[in-house]
Amino acid sequence: MDITQHILYGFSVALTPENLFYCFLGSFLGTLIGVLPGLGPAASIALLLPITFNIPATGSIIMLAGIFYGAQYGGSTTSILVNIPGEASSVVTCYDGYQMARQGRAGAALGIAAFGSFIAGTFGTLMIMLISPLLVLVALKFGPPEFVGLMFAGLVMVVCLSRESVLKGLMMAIVGIILGSVGLDPIFGTQRLTFGSTTLMGGVEIIALVMGLFGISEVLTNIEQVLTQDVYNGKIKGLLPNKKDWQTSAGPIARGSILGFFLGIIPGVGTIVPTFISYAMEKKLSKHPETFGTGAIEGVAGPEATNNSASSGCFVPLLTMGLPTNVIMAMMVGGLMIHGVQPGPLLMKQHPDVFWGVIASMYIGNVMLLVLNLPLIRIWVLILKIPEKILFPLIILFCIIGTYSVNQNYVDIITLMIFGGLGYMMRKLHYEAGPLILGFILGPMIEEGLRQSLLMSKGDLSLFLSRPIALCFLLFAFALLISSPVIALLKARYKVVEMEE
Repeated sequence: MDITQHILYGFSVALTPENLFYCFLGSFLGTLIGVLPGLGPAASIALLLPITFNIPATGSIIMLAGIFYGAQYGGSTTSILVNIPGEASSVVTCYDGYQMARQGRAGAALGIAAFGSFIAGTFGTLMIMLISPLLVLVALKFGPPEFVGLMFAGLVMVVCLSRESVLKGLMMAIVGIILGSVGLDPIFGTQRLTFGSTTLMGGVEIIALVMGLFGISEVLTNIEQVLTQDVYNGKIKGLLPNKKDWQTSAGPIARGSILGFFLGIIPGVGTIVPTFISYAMEKKLSKHPETFGTGAIEGVAGPEATNNSASSGCFVPLLTMGLPTNVIMAMMVGGLMIHGVQPGPLLMKQHPDVFWGVIASMYIGNVMLLVLNLPLIRIWVLILKIPEKILFPLIILFCIIGTYSVNQNYVDIITLMIFGGLGYMMRKLHYEAGPLILGFILGPMIEEGLRQSLLMSKGDLSLFLSRPIALCFLLFAFALLISSPVIALLKARYKVVEMEE
């Protein structure tokens, strides 16, 4: 089949009543999650992952994908109306979005954020369709050594691009790999790190792990923070941007769409870093940079387009190579594997309904989000006023029910609470959970590929030196590990000199 037939097949899958419902549900929940401050898409996907177990693989990934890119839409609403980012990638939108609201232009800010997100999301989906089949052809030529190199390089990139120190990221990745090795040896069947527990023979339960690290710890962290939500109470009008707004925003939206997509493909970059780059770039290119921070519509249009395009770019390595670029994509890998679907180059051939159905659903989801966001602004404002004393206990209850419902095993609830406490301590000590989750997901994949490679070469590690692609990936990963501390040291010295001056 050519690409047109693939696209038509994808729409035939996505437009079934069942998958349309999951697409709508994911988009709606994603917007709601983006609107609520303190509850990001990572925590929400962790909370909702148990629900997807009884849903077909295609429908579950369509819903989870809708939550991810829907949160990018909803996060702008909170940033503009409350000056608190509903989602981490919407931090930059606070700079000019809230100032526009204070000037009586909340409608214009919300409108350009919604339309910019729609344009960028559509562009990102189109690029997935064009690029993915080409990458699949390349990935099909990979053997176990190449996949070991790719997975290792991806994990190292995530570690080195951590917001905290590289050493802390590396430590968390190692902890994740150790947790991923708990259970039975995949070849010999011997017990590893089970300490005699029959429950641990099946490995650490991914639902308890992610719900604890993201759900419980998110609530515990937010309880001790006092957020003064000064919700904008003025009349929201003029949601459709005028001609001048479009002329000013067209360039930032176009540049943000391209920048976000290609940065989103890179492991570890995610959706947060591209928004800051976009904002800095638009300020640099602007004829009036002094207006940024005082209500410049370009400061809303560019970053909002960037984070939605980046969320589309994240799906390219996941669908084509099985490589999660961030913690949310790692959870989606877990969700697919629970359904017996292995993401990677064979996904297009073995499960074309999942591959093309998810991509087609992104088109539909972007239309749904545009329709949802503009008319329901007043409802989102009311939701923003829900008190935390009602919201947080419900989240904890949902975590417990979701964890227990998987295996009906009380040990999973204990595991949930342990990882909830661990996640809270990690946040207090500035350790990121992302590298841990990626280590947990990628560790078994790297181990499996490494053992297959050693079986091919009869235990000779020089196999990796004789495979050019695998060698390039490994050299890149080691170069990144070595150079990152040096770059961090140079930055620290530069800051000291700058302070002294």
